[in-house]
Order: sequence, then C-alpha cells, then structure tokens
Amino acid sequence: MKKNRLLLLLVMVSFFSCKKGIDTPAPTSPEQMYFPTNNAEWETKSISSLGWKQSAIEDLKKFLAEKNSKSFMILINGRIVLEEYFNGHTKDATWQWNSAGKTLVSATTSIAQQENLLNINNSAAQYLGSGWTSEPTEKENLITVKHLLTMTSGLDESSELVVKSKLTYVADAGTRWAYANVFQKLMDVVSAASKQTYESYFNAKIKNKIGMDGFWDDGLIFKIYNSNTRSMAKFGLLALNNGEWNKEQIINKSFFSESIKTSQNINPSYGYLWWLNGKSTYMVPGSQNVFQGVLVSSAPSDMYAAMGASDQRIYVIPSKNMVVVRMGNASDSSNPSFTVSGFDNALWQKINAVIN
Repeated sequence: MKKNRLLLLLVMVSFFSCKKGIDTPAPTSPEQMYFPTNNAEWETKSISSLGWKQSAIEDLKKFLAEKNSKSFMILINGRIVLEEYFNGHTKDATWQWNSAGKTLVSATTSIAQQENLLNINNSAAQYLGSGWTSEPTEKENLITVKHLLTMTSGLDESSELVVKSKLTYVADAGTRWAYANVFQKLMDVVSAASKQTYESYFNAKIKNKIGMDGFWDDGLIFKIYNSNTRSMAKFGLLALNNGEWNKEQIINKSFFSESIKTSQNINPSYGYLWWLNGKSTYMVPGSQNVFQGVLVSSAPSDMYAAMGASDQRIYVIPSKNMVVVRMGNASDSSNPSFTVSGFDNALWQKINAVIN
C-alpha cells in the first residue's frame, strides 16, 4: 500500500511540474549562419557571449601591432566578433592579398568548370594553345589544368617571371610538387574558356555575388588582388560554407570539397591552391624538403588557409564556424616573401589564449 501511495505521489509531482513549465528545457538550436549584405551594417557577436577571455584580447592586439599588422578580423557564424585596424589602416582601405589570392583563382576555375566552359583534367594547351611553354610538345601536353591547380606542372619554379622562356622542363607533370607562379596561367585558361577577360568573369561570378570590393592589379610579377579587410573576410565566409552564399551555391560543393583535400601524393598539406592543416607532412615554397608534422601545430587540425607573402591570411576553421583574417606588412621584415612562416604558430597561440 505504501509503495502504491509513493508511486501516485511521484506521478502527481511529475504532472504538476510539467504544467508549471519547470521540466527540463529543450536544447538550444544552433545559431543560424549570417551573410552580410552590401547595404546593411554587418552583424556582430560579443566576446562575452562566447565565453572567451576578454583579458587576453589586449595581448593579441599588442602582438598584431608589433608584427606590422594592418587589420585583423574574427567571424563566428558570419558575425564579427573582433575587428581591429592598426598603423593608420582603416575599414575602407585596400591592401594586397599576394598569394592568398590564389584561392580566388581556384574558385573562379571551379565555376568555369561547373558552367562546362572547361575541364580541369584536360591539357592546359587546349586553352592556352600549343607552345605556351619552352618544353617539348610531348611534355607540355602532359600538363593539365589540374596540375596548375596543384603546383605539380613539373615546370621550373626558380624564376618568378611567367614567360615562355622561363617555363622550362624539370620533371613530368604530376611527379613533382613545387610552389611556383605558373598558377597564374589559370587566369588565361579561364579567360580563353569564357571568351572574356579573367577579371570580368571573376567580377560577375564571385565579386559581385558576395558583395566584395577590390581589383586585380598587374603587380611586378603577376596579378595581385587588392581589397579591404571585410571583402577578404567575405571570401573566407564563402569558403566556410563550402561555396554557398545565403542559400545560393556559387562554387560547386563537390569541387570545393576537393579543393580543401590533399590534391596529390607529394605534399599532403596542399589542395587546389589552398593550404591544409592537420596532415602528417608538408612542404613549403622554395624547397623540395618534406617536413614531418602539421603545417601550423598550434592551429586547429581541420583548418584550411589562404596564405600570401608578408603574412596575408584567411584561416577557415569549420569545427568552430570561424574565419580569421590578417592583412599587413611582413611580420618579419627580413623574410617577407615566405608564404608559410613561424608567424602562424605565434598568432594561433595568441588566438588560443582568447578562445580556449
């Protein structure tokens, strides 16, 4: 009898608890991804709402200023958490992406393929014409568009100039990874395939779609993209969302997925002009050495990055729905051209002190 009374009492307590709304609350749904529009103020998210360490922010900002930074941004789910400018740089000022802009070329090549204008598995000569290198024809014909996307053309990388006389044979395409400026021939591939200038195609398919500012400048060696910091962050947000922007799939999702995976078996830390963290080995520009370990040991293992000389950076971290952007002069003035540097590890140590 006592057991029955106790059971009845428990049932009644449960019933009235539910009626009063004191039952266990439903789990909070994930925050929706935000995409800024051209004419609207960019939404923000406070550091305190994320549980980050406010006390570590000043140390991060001091480090960035000391390392010749011009701007720095962190996005979470597309919202600005941190946006800082240094040394007189402003929100509207433009700066060069350097080789971080290679990822823009990768994305544009992808779109040309999804529009059936080209196929990355075709010989580059199909779009550039025979004799675009100084190689024998049979060697030149081995070079596909994909080899240009993956730094495996086999062409000599010792010269920064991309002219026919400098595009000479070192190895068969696909057998050697070497960081080289020959990637810019992809712009000519896209231009020939689309029957318009590369810049006009890029503007229509990416820049105008996501509301970037900026322009391609004929630099001393190759075309370099210049934009404000927020435009760089917008492209990072497009990458975080696998080529999708506000429910529009701008870059083919499967192609973008390929772009951020190991693209060849020589340098696992390289995709289609994207640098990849978390792999067992990596190579760096200007060397044929293979280094053991991950590219940036202090950064999240799932990070992929657009990296340019003088430490221009877009870091994309899917596990944290995070995009990090840094623009500026070289952190180490004695080593301005090195794409992958110790700066990345040092910066991520400062970021980790804030977010962990």
